Amino acid sequence: MAMDFNFLMNDIVTQARQEMVDAGYTQLQTPEEVTDVLAQPGTSLVMINSVCGCAGGIARPAATHAVHYDKRPDRLVTVFAGQDKEATAQARAIFGEDHLPSSPSFVFMKDGKMVDEIGRHEIEGHDPMSVITHIQEIFEEHCEEI
Repeated sequence: MAMDFNFLMNDIVTQARQEMVDAGYTQLQTPEEVTDVLAQPGTSLVMINSVCGCAGGIARPAATHAVHYDKRPDRLVTVFAGQDKEATAQARAIFGEDHLPSSPSFVFMKDGKMVDEIGRHEIEGHDPMSVITHIQEIFEEHCEEI
């Protein structure tokens, strides 16, 4: 019995996307969507999703649970590295030269500018709770109470 790799990957990607949607994140799949949303005034948490193990075991669970906090950004959005390549490239261009492109990662935007980020090196090898705490520290610093 042969395993169809593309069929398997499509299932993994679909599940990874749905986890973020179920957690309240909006998928940005085109460069135009990225530009429109990230240019809006206010705050946005951008989760750069991927299919790697640290995304599934640490980053997506942290993204899901971090939003249960007294302060939250105005928008929760996600781009999918390796899947929505043009959207991800556009997001990284907007983040600016100081952004360290990595996936998974989190970027916090305020009024169209990157003000903080959590790179893969701060996710991989860490437990989900430490990533949740880090995200919530960013919320505490930059967000209003809901």
